[in-house]
Amino acid sequence: KEYSPCVDQYSVDEAFCDMTGTVSIYGSAVVAANLIKDKIHRELGFTVNIGVSSNKVLAKMASDFKKPNRVHTLFPNEIEKKMWDLPVEELFYVGHATKKKLNNLGIRTIGELANTDLNILRAHLKKHGELIYAFANGVDVSIVSDEKVPNKGYGNSTTIAFDVEDAGVARMVLLSLAEKVCTRLRADNVMAGVVAISIVDFQFNHVSHQRTLLTSTNITNEIHQIACQLFDEQWDGTPIRRLGIHTSRVVTEASSRQMNLFDMTRYDQYAKLDKAVDLVRERYGDNSIRRAVFVDNPIYHMAGGIPPEKRRPNYEERT
Repeated sequence: KEYSPCVDQYSVDEAFCDMTGTVSIYGSAVVAANLIKDKIHRELGFTVNIGVSSNKVLAKMASDFKKPNRVHTLFPNEIEKKMWDLPVEELFYVGHATKKKLNNLGIRTIGELANTDLNILRAHLKKHGELIYAFANGVDVSIVSDEKVPNKGYGNSTTIAFDVEDAGVARMVLLSLAEKVCTRLRADNVMAGVVAISIVDFQFNHVSHQRTLLTSTNITNEIHQIACQLFDEQWDGTPIRRLGIHTSRVVTEASSRQMNLFDMTRYDQYAKLDKAVDLVRERYGDNSIRRAVFVDNPIYHMAGGIPPEKRRPNYEERT
């Protein structure tokens, strides 16, 4: 954001920047890319590759050229020289299955794909054939947009380090999951109207159970309470290897909340408490505040009971 007002997050470690209108500030896009690359290395200590082009697919392809710590260009007039000799599987959106189909058609390079009769590709790959044909020819009409795509659901699950055979321990794991899920809901100013739990036993059999709520919520205690009810209804006592909480039917916090029994107790107090805890954790870290039940407890207080240093990748699930 320091270098461009429009940053389009593509993945955890990739983003597109629209450098239109920044020439008078930083010079050409290539100059700006080198400034960004050097600043990242200087301040964060790691290297990055940056691709520069006139559209997203060519910039993405350029970023995958020779690594590390380089800036590459792939402008339309460079496609034939820099891209067409590459194996077809190196083209964006060509996976293993598509590569196999293309190879069966005698197409082994991006250049061969770019010069194939489009009708042949349509016959064998339908709409996907049209897409990769366009990409092979350097055509991409998608725009760089910083508009955030709303999540349809929020969930966290964990593979537990031991087989859980005690309902109390399972409820504690569910509480640590609810802490993380609800923190994420509140961070995005949304509430969930459906809560589901998933259970995987020690033989890897999977069951799930969900409930549609009378009114949406992002209150940790409320979602944990519902998750425990679902767990009690579903669990047959078989040792548990994995637990998850998943939420869906997401609405904005501004949506009206209908009163239910939970509201008749201490909903407002819980909401204020959750917000206060979020602020403390945001400023001082997740370990700065925790429930008493997790003090001197081997189960970590968030994200399913596993501390960050032992956590698996792809821990957060979004749809």
